[in-house]
Amino acid sequence: MAFFNHYIMKKILFILTFCTVLFNHAQSDIDVYLFDLEISNDEYKLSNIVNVSNNEGYDNQPSFIDNNTIVYAGTRNNQTDIVKYSIDTSKKTWINTTEGSEYSPLKIPNENAVSSIRLEENGDQKLYSYNLETGESEILVDKLIIGYHTWFIPNILISSVLDYGNLSLFVTNVNEQQNHKIESHIGRSLHKIPNSEEISFISKMNDLWEIRSFNVSTSKVKFIVPTLENIEDMCWTPDGTILMAQNNILYKFNPKKDNKWIEIASLKEFGIVNITRLAVNNDGSKLALVAENEYQKLEPKLENISWITGNWKGEAFGGITEENWSEPSGGSMMATFKLINDGKVTFYEIEIIREIDNTLILQLKHFGNDLKGWETKDETVDFPLKEITPNKVVFEGMSFEKISKNEMNVYVDIHQKDGTIETVKFKYTK
Repeated sequence: MAFFNHYIMKKILFILTFCTVLFNHAQSDIDVYLFDLEISNDEYKLSNIVNVSNNEGYDNQPSFIDNNTIVYAGTRNNQTDIVKYSIDTSKKTWINTTEGSEYSPLKIPNENAVSSIRLEENGDQKLYSYNLETGESEILVDKLIIGYHTWFIPNILISSVLDYGNLSLFVTNVNEQQNHKIESHIGRSLHKIPNSEEISFISKMNDLWEIRSFNVSTSKVKFIVPTLENIEDMCWTPDGTILMAQNNILYKFNPKKDNKWIEIASLKEFGIVNITRLAVNNDGSKLALVAENEYQKLEPKLENISWITGNWKGEAFGGITEENWSEPSGGSMMATFKLINDGKVTFYEIEIIREIDNTLILQLKHFGNDLKGWETKDETVDFPLKEITPNKVVFEGMSFEKISKNEMNVYVDIHQKDGTIETVKFKYTK
């Protein structure tokens, strides 16, 4: 009985610690970023950064459903839920509406569903499946307290499991609900190794952590390479190269030809720091990562957003767009906007950004091609300011991103009838 009580106390302590870690993460302002990834002759090029989550609080654990779709854990109403993001359309869809918080969503092989860890308010923690169309959920693994997981094949799950106060590597046959322990003292990063019968995991048995492989068919464990110092987040590219990051530097190691970690990119120019989770899509063309942005938030002054000024042209809504912003004067900036489809104006907008009560607000009105207003006489569509950095102005529902002196992206949240939000990207040049 004493042993049983000791085990229960350790289990409760671990759950409370795990919940505390998640709570502390929720206070961190981290985001999911997406890059175009080009690999040629062992050269790596990252470009076209997009802040996918663009949200205050905890947004983490991205994974790819397919080459053009990401799922991640995003903050909504003081809890984390599953978000699906379309790369092609920039549309975000919330998958679930449970009372618990969801973490680490992953595509379930051969199913239109993701698996995700649900942490209930009472501390219960189980792995569920979530239908991508309906959001309906059901328990996948009932008897293990899973912290992190990956899929080897349909119905064969590899996971990091609470085991006497530490995490251990387990293999689970989901259909038969059979669980087998493989190794103790592991980390959170679990991945299927491309074109193999193996998965990789982080061993923490020694002071210097190691990336190891586990062959699911033979149960053999092999050493691959030491991790970067105290780093446990990694991913594999389709050609069998490991990517890891330390602060804002990205490194690679290919077990077939490298004998040490090789620096391949610095993300300093993007303001990216403290990189953690990494994911690459199936064709190796996109890299998703989680990080903080080091850029200092600027004061809400028009002079700090004057780079918006100019005549901008682009494409959106299937047509040609034009937007003209004036220099700051009289405590405001003003813009006119028009959309042209098939050689005819579809609608106009008048926009202003003005200083009010020590902050900024963006307000606009829509007009038809006959200049008849969409809104009533005194009605405006308002976008309160959230933050300003040297390269971005974020309002609630609209943001401006400086790409270069003559390039700018504008992102506008469009609320759909079904309750989803589609973020429309305006890619402008001047």
